[in-house]
Amino acid sequence: MADATFFNEAGNDDAGFVSRFVTAPDGLRLHVRMYGARGRSLPMVCLPGLTRNGADFHAIATALTRDAAQPRLAVTIDSRGRGRSDYDPNPDNYSFPVELADVVAVLTALEIGQAVFLGTSRGGILTMLLGAARPAAIAGAILNDIGPVIETKGLVRIKGYAGKLPMPRDFTEGAEILRRLGDAQFPNLSPESWLRQAKQIWWQENGRLRLAYDAKLSTTLEAVDPERPVPPLWAQFDSLARVPLMVVHGGNSDILSAATVDAMRERRLDIDVLEVPDQGHAPLLAEPDVIARIAAFVTLCDVSALGF
Repeated sequence: MADATFFNEAGNDDAGFVSRFVTAPDGLRLHVRMYGARGRSLPMVCLPGLTRNGADFHAIATALTRDAAQPRLAVTIDSRGRGRSDYDPNPDNYSFPVELADVVAVLTALEIGQAVFLGTSRGGILTMLLGAARPAAIAGAILNDIGPVIETKGLVRIKGYAGKLPMPRDFTEGAEILRRLGDAQFPNLSPESWLRQAKQIWWQENGRLRLAYDAKLSTTLEAVDPERPVPPLWAQFDSLARVPLMVVHGGNSDILSAATVDAMRERRLDIDVLEVPDQGHAPLLAEPDVIARIAAFVTLCDVSALGF
């Protein structure tokens, strides 16, 4: 396995973070956003969903790193094939073992020994897998609308559009495409929020829009069959038993069911469950009350791990 190498990108972003690139074990470049600064507080590492990228966490990362009296570093990762990370010429590498090795490479390159992990959907699965593979790296975990039992109905829905979205002429048209697809799960989302989502799904390049992810990521869902449930991940979930754990559950989610949340509560009596009404898969983590609850949980992780 090649050593991870840390690169500075030419120029810093002026939106509250700095872009960096890390070399994955197989040579692909992985883009990360770095918010805030190191201090006594635990770093936070954010892992996005299947076709999403680190921009999803901009609001929460910005909010959690603003306290100058208690500095905190937040790192959001564009998994391979997403955002500004390299696309993999072999779509078979869009797999959990490869992506887990990428996460470890980023932690190594950035010299992050222990952190609070916030994982949305696929990123939450990676968090559970990391708990099993490298338990000392996790000081706390937030699973955003994902658990050890994944509803096939939701996977079939995602399979229907991942990598297959029509190419809009502009972001306004893109927002309308997303609204038609997601209005049942996010009935109260404002036009401004749909537009913000469109600007994260598509990027402008040479005057035209393109997907902000590799359409070949859809191959990861080829085996999804509504008649065959996904094997549960209870052993991986149990790997987080020794650290503070929060689950964010979208009230309209078709990926994480209320029954699974109840089963998780029975297994972890101290689990912190945050229900987000009128949002589905996955909650956006951008509302002030949601950010405040997550910030309080991350502070609890500081106390637990560092003895503040």
